[in-house]
Amino acid sequence: MWTDDLEQRAAEVLPEHVYDYFRATAGDLDVLRRQVDAWEAIEHLPRVLRQASSPHVGTAVLGTALRTPVMVAPMAQQVAADPAGEVATARAAAAAGTLLGVSTNTAVRFEDIAAVGAPWWFQLYVMEDRALTEALLERAVAAGARAIVLTVDITGLEHPRAGATVSVEPTEWGAAPEGRRLANLTTEERERARGDGGRIARDLGFETIGLLRERTGLPVVVKGVLRADDARRAVDAGAAGVVVSTHGGRALAGAVPAARALDAVATAVDGNAEVYADSGLRTGAHVASALALGAQAVFVGRPVLWGLATGGADGVQQVLERVTSELRRTMNLLGAPTVADLTRDLVARA
Repeated sequence: MWTDDLEQRAAEVLPEHVYDYFRATAGDLDVLRRQVDAWEAIEHLPRVLRQASSPHVGTAVLGTALRTPVMVAPMAQQVAADPAGEVATARAAAAAGTLLGVSTNTAVRFEDIAAVGAPWWFQLYVMEDRALTEALLERAVAAGARAIVLTVDITGLEHPRAGATVSVEPTEWGAAPEGRRLANLTTEERERARGDGGRIARDLGFETIGLLRERTGLPVVVKGVLRADDARRAVDAGAAGVVVSTHGGRALAGAVPAARALDAVATAVDGNAEVYADSGLRTGAHVASALALGAQAVFVGRPVLWGLATGGADGVQQVLERVTSELRRTMNLLGAPTVADLTRDLVARA
């Protein structure tokens, strides 16, 4: 797979501890491989004679028109891959005609990311110190975030070399210099965040969705949903979308891969909200499978980091455009002229 070669090139240029942080999972490295393999295991039933020689891959998410359904997942520590961090990633997203998620732990100011012009969603970890969360929400809204991505799967990483479980806080890996996270808090607020106040809150309920929507006036997308009943409850509570995600294998090591959970979640949502997928997507064929199983669009994570590390904004753009090109080719072979034509009957086994 070409993304494996890209990762190898990234491993050659990244400091060892940064590469380890980027590829870490909640268990051994087989956890990540299972995420990818689950997409690879999906088989297709292509249509014929459907005039799909020039497929149209454009779509829209929460009212934002995109030229491709391949979006950029929110990821922390991007400045460790390239000094420009999310600014470079945003340039690539704008050039590719897509949007990006921006992590709570970004080391780049929201205003600098927004200035590039790419649409973006703010990925939120609710903190124990709710005042810190409020400050981040206020600044994200002011800078032009178009949605709030409430992340509900809590990460518990293991070091790929030592195998020891580590904190969810990326600073403990040393992936970025001290002070190069939570860039959208003041110095005093960051000091508070280094204590217990900055820990990810674990006392949230479904009512959080409505509270965030009222507080920000933005649609709320719930990220980390693997169960059909949770998806229904999230939508009933006001979620505009759900992301079927295992946090790239960084949450629970034994969790079902996103590729296997997507069908049931999309069926449960039944068009009452948008559904997105991430975790393990590597090729255009994977994206086609996700769209056929009910996703409106997908998020791509680690391949973007590998492209950022090896080629900056150009490297990220190449990743997004290659996956999109593969999607077009797959749609042509499946007999799907548009992404709306990627339907469940094209999937033989999921």
